Amino acid sequence: MEFDATFGTDAPLIGMVHLPPLPGAPGAPDDGSRAMTAAVDRAVRDAAALDAGGVDGVMIENFGDAPFYPDDVPKHTVAATTRAAAAVADATDLPIGVNVLRNDAEAAVAVAATVDAAFVRVNVHTGARVTDQGIVEGRAHETIRLRESLGVDVGVFADTDVKHSAPLTPAGYTAESFADTAERGAADAVIASGPGTSESVDPDALQAVVDERDEHGLGTPVLVGSGVRPDTVAELLTIADGAIVGTALKRGGETTAPVDAGRVETLVARADEVRG
Repeated sequence: MEFDATFGTDAPLIGMVHLPPLPGAPGAPDDGSRAMTAAVDRAVRDAAALDAGGVDGVMIENFGDAPFYPDDVPKHTVAATTRAAAAVADATDLPIGVNVLRNDAEAAVAVAATVDAAFVRVNVHTGARVTDQGIVEGRAHETIRLRESLGVDVGVFADTDVKHSAPLTPAGYTAESFADTAERGAADAVIASGPGTSESVDPDALQAVVDERDEHGLGTPVLVGSGVRPDTVAELLTIADGAIVGTALKRGGETTAPVDAGRVETLVARADEVRG
């Protein structure tokens, strides 16, 4: 994918559309039809608020489906995510991304291909991580081949040292991990996050990821994947090439709350101070 051309900027802000529990997930209404309607309506409203606030893209994620399947969600979850993503695609002209938690990259690519989304997020694209779902292994070889077989230009945005996880070895992040993800794994962008949802990434750790990218002579964009707020976005965008933002854009700063267009405008304005 052409990163800058897709978002219309070289430092995009991507706002999160966190879906509520989908049919079949704990916490979803007992009436499956009502659960699906509620999820679609919420997704469309949140996407509209993000669009009105000035973000450069949106990403849909089945955030409400915890506890998550490790890497193979049920077919009804794929269907529900597709329905919500299609409704968002009809409601906005912004580039759309898809993340199927915890790590069902095949489902994400399939949904993206169906609704003409621009990118997917893959939490573990290469290597392996210890998570609350157990050991999650990357399947870059399958994900990239699926994309090619479908003939779609869907960008793969892959996490490095992804939140809510730990490396299998005590060594942690190594100099080769960026190259493995971006070069050998054919990722189109790499995401650096804090340790958990809404937790800030250490600017020094973010800089280390960018330095590793540069040392390998790669041009792969680096995005911040968590903890971006109005008081941190300017500093982070002097290091990274964009950011994915969720909690800071919600009413009251609550991750599960609806998107607040006013909060979006505030964060975009702060980002524009360094984006020119």
